[in-house]
Amino acid sequence: MKMFFVLICSLALACVAGAQTLTEKEKKEQPKKKPAQAGQVSHPAGHPGGKPTTTGKPTTTGKPTTTGKPAEVGKPSGAAKSKATKAQMQGATAIEKGAGKPAEVGKPAGKGKPTEAGTATTAGKATATGKATATGKPFKAQKFNLPTKTTPTKVASVNFQQGRRIQGSQNWQGQRYTVFRNYTPQWHDQGWWRGHYNRVVFVYGGWYYWNAGFWFPAWGYAPNAYYAYDGPIYGYNNLPPDQVVGNVQTALQEQGYYHGEVDGLLGPLTRAAIADYQRDHGLYITSAVDEPTLASLGMT
Repeated sequence: MKMFFVLICSLALACVAGAQTLTEKEKKEQPKKKPAQAGQVSHPAGHPGGKPTTTGKPTTTGKPTTTGKPAEVGKPSGAAKSKATKAQMQGATAIEKGAGKPAEVGKPAGKGKPTEAGTATTAGKATATGKATATGKPFKAQKFNLPTKTTPTKVASVNFQQGRRIQGSQNWQGQRYTVFRNYTPQWHDQGWWRGHYNRVVFVYGGWYYWNAGFWFPAWGYAPNAYYAYDGPIYGYNNLPPDQVVGNVQTALQEQGYYHGEVDGLLGPLTRAAIADYQRDHGLYITSAVDEPTLASLGMT
């Protein structure tokens, strides 16, 4: 009996040892499993394998936020877009289109047209030939009741000077100043003047003859004749010299240049006012009634 028990125990031990040996052999024969890739872990049964868990997946912390993403130029964010008005969107679009584009030099804002205050007007401005353009505001000629039959006492008369030339006239270029460049006073008797010119008028103690659009003093026509000015006076609207001067005085009064009496005399005060006007309007300073000045005043 004892021997039978020992035999049974020996068989049992042999079986256990054989089973262990077989298990170890099977383990050795099985292929080694590949190590899990970095960032991956084995999944429990029933879970699809090969897909990394959230542990290996970059967290939202590592993902660039919208702060680091460059915003589109001129395009507002979603929150700003919902709050932006239509006018703001239009303004942003305009800025985006014009960004980096230099403005044209000298081109004003708005419609691109210069304002009248920023540019010089052509009215009254002399060209290279001394020709002035009209102001666009016509001056209506007037008829004045002047004491032309009397000899003035307020304005001293000028004296006759043989061969005298108008000072500075050699610098006045252009056809409309030719008469001033060529003028010299002439002394003739009444018969000579009547024989050469068919229109001679008496104004303020002196005689004036009409020639080629100008009035001139007829020196020698009568003894002791009076002339406030020795030189050509441009005529217009078929007016005598005193009415031409009276209209010039009125036009200069309206523009603040002449502050004296409208008397039709081309004396020192009137000539000074004419000179100031000519200087301010880019005309030759003739201090006389010439065609460019009348054109600038809107009289022709």
